[in-house]
Amino acid sequence: MTLFQRFKSIFTYLAEAAYRIFSPHDDAYPATGSQPYAGTPHSKQAKKD
Repeated sequence: MTLFQRFKSIFTYLAEAAYRIFSPHDDAYPATGSQPYAGTPHSKQAKKD
């Protein structure tokens, strides 16, 4: 492998990494936010020593 090909492959590797970091996200996660608590509270009080 010549020196030019080595530099080209390193540059391509770094350019693809920078593209993935700075490109818009393609996550398909739902926008949830904070969720209210729907359970029942614990009825016993903790003992204080």
